Amino acid sequence: MSAAAKSSKLIKGADGGWEVVIGMEVHAQVTSKSKLFSGASTEFGGAPNSHVSLVDAAMPGMLPVINEECIRQAVRTGLGLNARINLKSVFDRKNYFYPDLPQGYQISQFKSPVVGEGEVIVDMPDGEAVTIGIERLHLEQDAGKSLHDQHPSMSYVDLNRSGVALMEIVSKPDLRSSEEAKAYVTKLRAILRYLGTCDGNMEEGSLRADVNVSVRKPGAPLGTRCEIKNVNSIRFIGQAIEYEARRQIEILEEGGSIDQETRLFDPNKGETRSMRSKEEAHDYRYFPDPDLLPLEFDQAYVDELKAHLPELPDGKKSRFMTQYGLAAYDAGVLTAERETAEFFESVVVKPGAAARDAKAAANWVINELAGRLNKDGKGIEASPVSAAQLGAILDLIGDGVISGKIAKDLFEIVWSEGGDPRAIVDERGMKQVTDLGAIEKVVDEIIAKNPDKVAQAREKPALVGWFVGQVMKSSGGKANPQAVNDLLSKKLGL
Repeated sequence: MSAAAKSSKLIKGADGGWEVVIGMEVHAQVTSKSKLFSGASTEFGGAPNSHVSLVDAAMPGMLPVINEECIRQAVRTGLGLNARINLKSVFDRKNYFYPDLPQGYQISQFKSPVVGEGEVIVDMPDGEAVTIGIERLHLEQDAGKSLHDQHPSMSYVDLNRSGVALMEIVSKPDLRSSEEAKAYVTKLRAILRYLGTCDGNMEEGSLRADVNVSVRKPGAPLGTRCEIKNVNSIRFIGQAIEYEARRQIEILEEGGSIDQETRLFDPNKGETRSMRSKEEAHDYRYFPDPDLLPLEFDQAYVDELKAHLPELPDGKKSRFMTQYGLAAYDAGVLTAERETAEFFESVVVKPGAAARDAKAAANWVINELAGRLNKDGKGIEASPVSAAQLGAILDLIGDGVISGKIAKDLFEIVWSEGGDPRAIVDERGMKQVTDLGAIEKVVDEIIAKNPDKVAQAREKPALVGWFVGQVMKSSGGKANPQAVNDLLSKKLGL
């Protein structure tokens, strides 16, 4: 990284620039119908304590039985992160006061996780590619949920989430700005969704992050870090880092020291607050779970899973650039979500015929369609305009049947009313005028009415655009733009 790029990420303090150092622990709920060690349902939104087995409730004599689907999903995720897969791993008991885990400890992995070191490459808006190291991925149980606002003197506990499988994905402290952290979580979420190993739904708690933040002078040793727990939106992650970094800088510049502690982010106030002190990174008295044997599988199992992985965002982006000739930015936008990439390809690929113009398709998906979806608060999977309908609109433009302006009007009709774009064009008389005689008549009228503009256009040929606009307006947008341009250039002697 260049010195300029590094200095641009520094946070200005009273006595010079400070570097923020960020590490992330992302908790991703494994896509699985049942929990990590029981057959209870993982479905979101059930009545309190309706998805609880005897194992989840820690009834005497109940033993955990590992869910192979969760192992499979963790290994697939590790492969998607270009990580080392450990053929032998161990489940440990993490002893800690869990008011919403009846067994009184969490089954997790400590020294021997199922997935080791990997990496995620993040493309930043300025074109920089940042490689973020992955330290490990391990499986663990989620805790239940304590409800403190249901009764004046008691807390209620909902154990529906208790025992749900989580993948904890721990990054190295490689992130250097809130923007990098947001981009990293966005990319990680996309990889998980492409793989189908986590739905990435942050509103439902399927994906949440613990954010470790410290600051230092450039080149100095790592500072004391504070951990911000359970941040459940990418926007909040950015806000929490910005606030926490400035809080620490202020303390250090005033001669104070940072206490290692766990903090919470308050999105209403936009600030972090202390939750508990944390003297040691590992103060949980881990030991191997005596009810679970070490987890072992062979390389053939891993190879089989690897052979059936879907195309991931980086591979798809690269293919879109080479196969369709798209710019890196457009390819990045289209592949950020699997559904958008699939929609785009459905528009481009025309069954039994040559592919449509990919750049035009990308432009329509990124600008017209995404803009309209945004306005209506819809995801692409709920688009009223299908890929086939958008493809038909592109065909009508490509065949010269309609102009770009008419296409936008047609898009709005299909969005609101549905229907076959070709039939709509025929029924409503929306075809563009290609009859040169009819267009020439309009051109002659506009030139006759504006002799002053004609003189100006001959001096400044760029003013021909005004004439084009007038002709298009006069023809209700139906005149063929190329024919209009050609006739005007000829008539004005340009």
